[in-house]
Amino acid sequence: MKKVMVGMSGGVDSSVAALLLREQGFEVMGVTLKLFGDEDIVQAEKDGKTCCALSDVEDARSVAYRLGFEHLVFNFKDCFRECVMKKFTDSYLCGRTPNPCIECNRHVKFDKMLRRALELGYDFIATGHYAVKEFGENSGRYILKRPKDRSKDQTYVLYSLTQEQLKHIIFPLGGLEKSEVRRIAENAGLVNSGKPDSQDICFVPDGDYVRFIEKFTGTTVPEGDFVSTDGKVLGTHKGIINYTVGQRKGLGISLGKPAYVVKKDISANTVTLGDEKDLYTSSLIAEDVNLISVAEITRPMKVTAKTRYSQNEQPAIVSALGNGEYLVEFDSPQRAVTSGQAVVFYDGDVVVGGGTIK
Repeated sequence: MKKVMVGMSGGVDSSVAALLLREQGFEVMGVTLKLFGDEDIVQAEKDGKTCCALSDVEDARSVAYRLGFEHLVFNFKDCFRECVMKKFTDSYLCGRTPNPCIECNRHVKFDKMLRRALELGYDFIATGHYAVKEFGENSGRYILKRPKDRSKDQTYVLYSLTQEQLKHIIFPLGGLEKSEVRRIAENAGLVNSGKPDSQDICFVPDGDYVRFIEKFTGTTVPEGDFVSTDGKVLGTHKGIINYTVGQRKGLGISLGKPAYVVKKDISANTVTLGDEKDLYTSSLIAEDVNLISVAEITRPMKVTAKTRYSQNEQPAIVSALGNGEYLVEFDSPQRAVTSGQAVVFYDGDVVVGGGTIK
C-alpha cells in the first residue's frame, strides 16, 4: 500500500484531498504545518484569521480523527520566517512586490515537507491545490496542467515545482469543481465543509503589510518625494513600501487628475506618478526561472503568459538570454507589470514554467 502525507491546513480543500486519497486505498497521514510563533498565532485568532490559527489545527485533527488516520503537527516556523517572511520584507524594502505564497510553496510545502515525508518513508505528499499533474510519455517529463475548475486554478503559484518534486506530489482535486469538493465534505460530515476559503497574506492578519514590515524589521521607512515622469517634484510620499506599481487609491496627493504609481526608485527614495498610459509595457525580463514541461528553451517559444495571479494569460514569445534570464515579449502591451511578481508561461493548459519579474 502506497503511503501519502497530506498537508492539512484545516480547510475544506485539503480535508477532501485526504478523504479522496483514503478512498483510493492510500495509507494516509495528515500533517499541519506550524509556521508562526505562538504569539503570532494568538494574534491571528484575535483578528479572526482562518489560516494557520489554533482553530485550523483542531479542524484538521477533527477531520483526521473522523476519517481514521493519524495527524501530526510539524514545526516549520524557522524555515517559514527565513524563506517567506524575511524574503517578503526584504523584497518590499528593495522596491519590489513579492508573492509570499509562491515562496511558501517553493521552500516549505514542496521542499521541507516533502523531504520530511520521504525521510519518514512516505511515497508521496498531497495538498488541496487545484492543479493537475501528469506524466508526458513523449517528453519523459512530469507536467503541470490547469484544473477542471478554472476559477480556482492555482498553477500560477506552483510554477517553481521541479521534476523530482512532481514525481512525489499528488493533487487530488485537479479534476473537481469547488462546488463538488464542498458537497463531498458535507456528505462525509466533515466539520469544515462550509468553512470559507482563506484570503490575503496569512502572516499579515489585518492586511496592514506596512505595519508588519516595520514591526518585523524594527525600522521605519522614511518619507520621500513623489515625482512626475519628467522628474518634477509633486509632493511627499509616506514611505516607499506603501506603494506598488499600478496603484491609484490611497496616494495621499491630489493632482487634479487621476494619478498612478508607475515606478519606484529605492536609491533616490522616489515614487514616480504618471498617467494610466504610462503603466503599459510590451516586454519584461524574468529571472530565477524554472521550466517544467521542457528542459530548456533554445529558440523563441510562443506561449501565453500572465504576470498576476488573477490575470488572464496573454500571447507572448519567450526567449532565453543566455545568462539564466529570459525575455518575455507580449503581442500587446501589458498593464502594471511589477518587479518581484511572477510571470508564468503556458502552452494551452500546460505550464511551461515561470520566473520572477526583474
